[in-house]
Amino acid sequence: MTNDTLKELYETILDRKSNKQEGSYTCYLFDKGLDKILKKVGEECSETIIAAKNGDNSETVLEISDLIYHLFVMMVDQGIAVEDVMAELDKRSNKTGNLKQFHQVDKNT
Repeated sequence: MTNDTLKELYETILDRKSNKQEGSYTCYLFDKGLDKILKKVGEECSETIIAAKNGDNSETVLEISDLIYHLFVMMVDQGIAVEDVMAELDKRSNKTGNLKQFHQVDKNT
């Protein structure tokens, strides 16, 4: 999978929101609304955790793929561009040596 694959998936989902197609699962999710989309994101997240906990890599890959798809549906529904997420990931990849700062605890709160 390449960055292009993710962008193509996002673009397909974006197109389904604008151009409804009968029998499309993506269109079904958009028609049902945010609550249904979020429910599916939660389900797929749980299924990914269970597959990983069971040590079944092939099942985990399937569940991760489902999770990414449903996250993209949520992103499109919320108007979040894939480029924005990729830019944030790029920004984070440049951070090193911040583990100590991340784990500091404010003992006054």
